[in-house]
Amino acid sequence: QVQLVESGGGLVQAGGSLRLSCVASGRTFSSYAMGWFRQAPGKERKFIAAISWSGSSTYYADSVKGRFTISRDNAKKTVYLQMNSLKPEDTAVYYCAALKKAYGSSLFGEYDYWGQGTQVTVSS
Repeated sequence: QVQLVESGGGLVQAGGSLRLSCVASGRTFSSYAMGWFRQAPGKERKFIAAISWSGSSTYYADSVKGRFTISRDNAKKTVYLQMNSLKPEDTAVYYCAALKKAYGSSLFGEYDYWGQGTQVTVSS
């Protein structure tokens, strides 16, 4: 099985930046597309960003496009989410997920493995 562990969350002021990391173990990381999702209090889980297994293709939700960047380092079995120009509405628990395909998906039901999440809080 694939194990995913997120880190890097915390409290930041609006306009600030955070970098989230997700470390994978258990399988060949380079064979999985990866995605980031978030879930705000009382809200459903939302797609944020995805990256292909090669790292050559990425796509983003409109709400974060131009502010967030997803990347991966297959040698380190790690996927990152660089978050800039943070807004209070970005406050949520952020989850990374792995998909047994070359390309990711915006649908959370398509993913095979999930991390436990890391809290991001953006103050106004």
